Amino acid sequence: MGKILQNKRNCAFCGIDMHKEQHTAVLIDCWMKKLGEITFENRPQKFDGFIREAKKLSEDKTLIFGLEDTRGFGRNLATYLKAHKYIVKDIYPALGNAMRLSSPTVEKNDAYDAFCVARILRDMVDKLPDTKNEDIFFTIRQIVKRRDSIKKRGIILQSQLHDALMYNYPSYRKFFCDIDSKTALCFWENYPSPGCLSGIKLEDLAETLRKASNNACSTKKAQAILSLIAEDGEVKKAYQQERDFIIQGIVKEIRYLKQELTAIDTELRRLIQETGYKLQTMPGIDVITEAQIISDIGDINRFPNADKLARFAGVAPVLFSSAGKGREQRSRQGNRNLNGVLYFLAIQMIQVSRGGKARHPVFHEYYKRKLAEGKRKPQALVCIQRRVLNIIYAMMKNKTEYQAPNL
Repeated sequence: MGKILQNKRNCAFCGIDMHKEQHTAVLIDCWMKKLGEITFENRPQKFDGFIREAKKLSEDKTLIFGLEDTRGFGRNLATYLKAHKYIVKDIYPALGNAMRLSSPTVEKNDAYDAFCVARILRDMVDKLPDTKNEDIFFTIRQIVKRRDSIKKRGIILQSQLHDALMYNYPSYRKFFCDIDSKTALCFWENYPSPGCLSGIKLEDLAETLRKASNNACSTKKAQAILSLIAEDGEVKKAYQQERDFIIQGIVKEIRYLKQELTAIDTELRRLIQETGYKLQTMPGIDVITEAQIISDIGDINRFPNADKLARFAGVAPVLFSSAGKGREQRSRQGNRNLNGVLYFLAIQMIQVSRGGKARHPVFHEYYKRKLAEGKRKPQALVCIQRRVLNIIYAMMKNKTEYQAPNL
């Protein structure tokens, strides 16, 4: 590849703006002369025709492709181009956006976006990373997205359940610790309103709760629930049957989502084992956290060192200076999802128990040392994030387990 790029005059740079239904490609030469524009459908059957047309427009120059979205809509095209031995570069969306905004007259259309990608490809072809489409990281990313959508749906359903129960059981919060626990869901489904308990004996209710809770709930719990219902008084309203139907439907959907989450977590454990990473050996990282980290980072070999990964995660300082004066400031850029995961990990690392004992003495001591140096708490917390990220990078790079450092 180095020999090919030594003479850019013999190269044609093809920037592609990716979309769900169709892609738009613009070809330019090393002098930024537009060689042509191609619009084609996002279907593997249309890729051969796209390549033929691109070769005609490039006038026998070496084709180099830049794709702005190789993790989403452009994945199929990137796989096709790599399989046919073409040079394919990954263009970060932030670079394309900066290129658009740098123009005196800001434009926004598919052809201009593709042209901006082609310009970035021409200017930074030696620095841009090669596209890598590892199926396992793509699959983990898709499953994590699926899990996040289910969790959001579950939060919405919990809110709906709260609203529905408030009208039927004014004291429903005192019935169970969690309204979506296994025992609570069984109770709401069988008795969505006080009228459903009419004629139900105390022992019958207690038996229902015992079965749902694996004998954790006793007759005392059933008596407490009935006493709270009696204290609430009469709450029956019109269309009570329809209201009960709503609650039962919400309960069934919550139960289904819980089963889906269990199945997803099992699948994530299996996939993570295939990657060879062992991040769960580090305190504070469970299977979900590790899946989120892998989803955002992908193949760790994309980053030559921990500094590059820190820039990607937004935990590396950014220098703002002019005329030789300036200072480093906290970065607001980078992958914010990964930054958020590192933030909560850093919080856990400096936590102190009620007895005053630090959960992780080494990180807690490092945090106090940064405060003693004059850093504010948010700044010291960023230092913890960076230290945690360095350890994660080494663990992923070498596929090793976590080893607690000595104080």
